[in-house]
Amino acid sequence: MKNYRAPKDLLKGRVILVTGAGQGMGREAALAYAAHGATVILHGRDVAKLEAVYDEIEAAGHSKPAIIPLDFNAADDQAFEGLAGSIGLQLKRLDGILHNAAAFYSLTPIELQTTEQWLTMMRVNLIAPVALTRACLPLLKLAPQASVIVTGESHGHTPAAFWGGYAVSKAAIEPMVKIWTQEWENLHPQLRINALIPGPIDSPKRRKTHPGEHQENRLTLASLIPAYLYLMGDDSAAVKGQVIELTDA
Repeated sequence: MKNYRAPKDLLKGRVILVTGAGQGMGREAALAYAAHGATVILHGRDVAKLEAVYDEIEAAGHSKPAIIPLDFNAADDQAFEGLAGSIGLQLKRLDGILHNAAAFYSLTPIELQTTEQWLTMMRVNLIAPVALTRACLPLLKLAPQASVIVTGESHGHTPAAFWGGYAVSKAAIEPMVKIWTQEWENLHPQLRINALIPGPIDSPKRRKTHPGEHQENRLTLASLIPAYLYLMGDDSAAVKGQVIELTDA
């Protein structure tokens, strides 16, 4: 999958929502989706970062993106439905979502993690992908082929000490993906959802959790883009309900 070579027009004419698009994997994926023909909707909390990505896409001559800021930690059903409504009004369609926004504090024992920290991580890492996908379903159902990708986490897939609420919130993504796949299988076969676990990537979070790690031991963000393109395009139409570790794919 990491060796997939996407055609230049893989996502031509499509509208893709990327959460957490201001930095890291979200930014890299948004740039790649735009470069392959998509109109990208940039979500995040930091408008300045989103505007910087917007400017990069526009400067490269790609389809003009959109920016929709929203704080997932404070969002309720009305806010998610409002976001979906804005997409419908402005862009008239939605062909895919990359859920990449994440909340993380630090590596600490569970006994030192607060209730508010757990609530924030659950809201952003788990509840937001569920609520946003649900709100966007009317648009996704109208697409000929719609793909939802959720960025998972290796410590959620294989739990480890000190990852606490972050690992638990990410672990819950995996049954969510499988449940939704079963629910869509017969009624909405044009919909698919999968989870990607990037592994040790050179990202702001990895540099925070592993400050002494040599950079050459981390995967570059660019090296993972083929997998994100593959799962968003039609070549992966038969891939549904999978949890894919990119260190193995």
